Amino acid sequence: MIKGILMKGGEEKFIKYSFYNFSGLKGQTKVSRKGLHFYSSRVTLVFSSPNKQFIDYFLMNLFEFEQVELGGLFLQPEAVELEEKVELGESLKFICISPLVILNSSFNDSSAKRFISPDTDAFSDLLYESTIGRMQAAEMFTDEQIVSFYKFQVVPDKSYLARLAAAQKKFARIYPVYDQDVKYEVRGYTFPFTLYAAKEVQEFVFHCGLGQFTHKGFGMLDVAHSNPNSRVLKYEFSYA
Repeated sequence: MIKGILMKGGEEKFIKYSFYNFSGLKGQTKVSRKGLHFYSSRVTLVFSSPNKQFIDYFLMNLFEFEQVELGGLFLQPEAVELEEKVELGESLKFICISPLVILNSSFNDSSAKRFISPDTDAFSDLLYESTIGRMQAAEMFTDEQIVSFYKFQVVPDKSYLARLAAAQKKFARIYPVYDQDVKYEVRGYTFPFTLYAAKEVQEFVFHCGLGQFTHKGFGMLDVAHSNPNSRVLKYEFSYA
C-alpha cells in the first residue's frame, strides 16, 4: 500500500527513497484461522523518516484517497499527528514495534531464517554492519563521522527473554517479505533491548529502523517506558 502511494505521486526521487520505516496497523485485534480481525473503529499507522519533505509527499498523496484497501480491510484516511521529539543519548532502551530482521535474503536461499541468539556478539555485529552501511548510503554523515561511530552494542532484556522461555512463548518467528514480486522468508525478533551507540546512530535507527528490510516495515523501534499518546503535536506541512 505504501509503495503504491509513493508511486502515485510520480516523483522519482521519492519512489526510490528507502530511508523510512513504518509499523503494522495498531488497534484492537483478534487472531483467527482466517487471519487478523480488527475490532477498532480507528487504527493507527506509525510512519517515520528523517526526511520531512518525503513524509509530506507521502501524506499528501495518502490523503487524496477517500479510501484505501489493505489486506481486505477498508480504511479511510482521517488524521495525522506528529510525535514530539524524544531526547536520545548514547544508551537507550528500545522496544520493537515491528519485528527486527538481522540477515538479508536472496532468491532460493534460506540462510535468513537462521536463528542467532540476541545475546551474542554476532547479533550485534550484523546490526552494526547493516546500520553503518545504511548510514553511508543515506549521505547524511561525513566519512569522519562514520568512522567515529564504532561504538555499537545491542544488549537484550534477559529477564524478558527468560519470562518468555518459562511461558514457552517465542520472541523469534519466520516472516514473509516481498521484493520485486519475489517472496523471501526471514527471521524476525521482537524483544526489548538497550542500544549503546553514538547519539547520531540512535537518532538514525529511531527514524529509519534497525536491521534489514526497514523500508518494508521491519525493525521499527520506540523508546521503552514512554507513551506516544502523551507527546502528540499538530502536524505542519512544509512540502510544496
